[in-house]
Amino acid sequence: MSTVADKLAKKSSSKTSAKQVRLRLVYVDFWSAVKLSFLAAVALAIVTIVSVFLVFMVIKTTGLIGKLDELFTAFDDNFTLSTYIDLPQVMAFAAIVAILNLIVITVLGAVVAGIYNLMVKVTGGLLVGFTSN
Repeated sequence: MSTVADKLAKKSSSKTSAKQVRLRLVYVDFWSAVKLSFLAAVALAIVTIVSVFLVFMVIKTTGLIGKLDELFTAFDDNFTLSTYIDLPQVMAFAAIVAILNLIVITVLGAVVAGIYNLMVKVTGGLLVGFTSN
């Protein structure tokens, strides 16, 4: 089995000034993984809210909602789409999606850390090669 760490070990036989180290990742701290996944989820939530706002503003500015209102009034005179889709409703939906994503991504980060810690007992861990230049 040829890995990057093995290749780094073979290169270390030649005389170079850079020191090369092979380390094995055998444990991922559970709380560190939870904190990191929470911060990634917060960043994704901010991106979600901002992107939904920008897409809604583009759709509103181009008049697409007004054209859809005209289409729906051709079928039913009482139904207008603009009463249901406005900035507060769209932003509330985006906030709910962002909060749900925040919870799901944080839990998934914890689950992945736990699964990795269990799988290390079977596989022996991840071999990682480092070098200093």
